[in-house]
Amino acid sequence: MTLPLRNSRLKLSCGKIFWREVGKGPTLVFLHGSWSDGNQWLPVIERLSLEYHCLAPDLLGFGESEQPDVHYSIELQLEFLAEYLKALNLQRVYLVGHSLGGWIAASYALKYMDCVSGLVLLAPEGVKVEGVRRNWWWARWLMEREKLVSWLLRSIPILGKLAKYKFLGWVEKIRHLLSPLQQMLESPVACQLLFQRRSAEIEAELLQDRLPWLKIPVLILQTEQDNPTALALNQAYAKLAPEAQLKLLSESGNDLPEQLADEVAKYIRQFVISHSQ
Repeated sequence: MTLPLRNSRLKLSCGKIFWREVGKGPTLVFLHGSWSDGNQWLPVIERLSLEYHCLAPDLLGFGESEQPDVHYSIELQLEFLAEYLKALNLQRVYLVGHSLGGWIAASYALKYMDCVSGLVLLAPEGVKVEGVRRNWWWARWLMEREKLVSWLLRSIPILGKLAKYKFLGWVEKIRHLLSPLQQMLESPVACQLLFQRRSAEIEAELLQDRLPWLKIPVLILQTEQDNPTALALNQAYAKLAPEAQLKLLSESGNDLPEQLADEVAKYIRQFVISHSQ
């Protein structure tokens, strides 16, 4: 099926937003993850577009949305999203968020609860769990040594050829340790939001103390193959949000929106139907 997508742009107060839009019915707004843009959700949207009004914006600083030279924060993304939805006269929506998009979706729902019918979250950032702080320090260390690590990444193929089989395990270990930097170099705004702000500022935007006030339906999706940090994030939201349900997908995959689009779409459909009656 070829999606009859409408690609649109709109000038907002802090920058121009780009989004993809298709379908009619209850409105679903899909918020992408830290290292992606709205295209991440197209496989899921394809399966829902005959029943729902689907929008997949690029967050401020991501994809084809404008990248203004500003100090990025979760609060800035909330105001960007609020202004966008108001401009389109979308008074009540379902928010679907992955990773960073899940953090923004939950934060938005807490601030504008009357405007959100429900949340669907996949590995949402924004709470303290085991492993996140360790990952935060490692990512920050990598970014502070960007030139050195970039040189190492460029050198790995050469090292692999020189080492042949003798040091292959050592070369692969370096590649594995440094591979996150490639994503980070391509997503500077995500790095600023997640790693490159003062820790006190990031702490102030975390949600663990506020999630008990989230009085709307929440669906959390995960698989058994999710990494330990993603599992911990899912379980924290499921425990703290009063109306949250945690669903385990029957299939296995690491990238839920793209690899498991059928199941993700099925659960979103069931969630919207059950909470619109």
